Amino acid sequence: MPQIVQTKDLISVIITVLNGAKWIDGCMKSIINQTAVIKCQINTVSEAQTPLVSKTMTSPTTSLLPAKNNSNDDMAFVQLPKQATSIVRGSSESQPKVVLSVEICVFEDCSCDNTYDLLCSWQRTLRESYKIPMIILRNNTGQPKGVGYGRNRAIEASKGNYLCFQDIDDEMMPERITKQYALAKQHKNAIIGSKFTRIPNNATCRFTKWANDLSSEQLMIQIYTSNGPTIIMPTWMCHRMVYNQIKGGFSEEGQGCPEDLIFFYKHLDKNGIIKRVDEYLLKYRYHNEATTFSVQEKTIRHIRLNHLLHNILQTKPWSDGFSIWNAGKQGRKLFRELPMEQKKRVAAFCDVDKIVNKPLAFPLCISAKCNLQ
Repeated sequence: MPQIVQTKDLISVIITVLNGAKWIDGCMKSIINQTAVIKCQINTVSEAQTPLVSKTMTSPTTSLLPAKNNSNDDMAFVQLPKQATSIVRGSSESQPKVVLSVEICVFEDCSCDNTYDLLCSWQRTLRESYKIPMIILRNNTGQPKGVGYGRNRAIEASKGNYLCFQDIDDEMMPERITKQYALAKQHKNAIIGSKFTRIPNNATCRFTKWANDLSSEQLMIQIYTSNGPTIIMPTWMCHRMVYNQIKGGFSEEGQGCPEDLIFFYKHLDKNGIIKRVDEYLLKYRYHNEATTFSVQEKTIRHIRLNHLLHNILQTKPWSDGFSIWNAGKQGRKLFRELPMEQKKRVAAFCDVDKIVNKPLAFPLCISAKCNLQ
């Protein structure tokens, strides 16, 4: 039997949940089904010896902020793929195999269903059957604090140097952690995403196709569309330093705040990059109770426009003048929301003529600009 060698890397799965009882089982099962979860102690002796099952560690269940538990006696180990040669030190059975440690940190945000009871049940199961530490933080204030607040508290309670974000209503594909970690290891200043499928599979077809079909270059370019971040939040994984570079972490404004978009832009402002594993590693659930529906379009538009103004339109060559590629409703809306100084720099509206299938430009005179206002 090959020797198992533990890396110093710990993956913290970060979850926030509000009234998510109906999805907890599916989410947790997808985590324990991650490839090669090994329920044994690290064996640093000769190959002839059989690895031992490690002792149980009790993870704390806490209110709001837990005391730190620094014990590393027991973890779940995820074996890396053989093709990740920079991580796995050899594919031969006689060579050591490198494994990862995994923990789960959940913020329960004042649910009024049986979410907390189910989480406690899973905490016992993960500890006793899989040796996966699970920390539960509970908001007992009687008022939900919001996704951003919950993520910040869960991250503060976690010990991992890599953060894997997961929504309770979604499900990981078996190789998600393994493959995203391999890419994150190479790009420690990146947010790592992945392609995804939808539950049900006919939900938001146009958005899903757009997100999954983006090239690696487009991930950094198409950041101002109405679709939000070019990699969806439930697929994010990153090194902890990516999070630490953003002062205050995620926005804690609460319900209706697109905390993922705000964090995404701040990350780019810090010269962070966006990478994606071009495989389907998440089942992304669509339902009417999703937090995304609490965010108004005008809020997203305001954040997007502010970032566009300060990072693009006020710099060369855009400050010398630019065109708006949309002669319809969205283009006119963008024009109306521009400050007067920027409106003066709009040279034309551009669009594609559906009949002749070619680009058309509509130059703007001063009177036309006045009418659009």
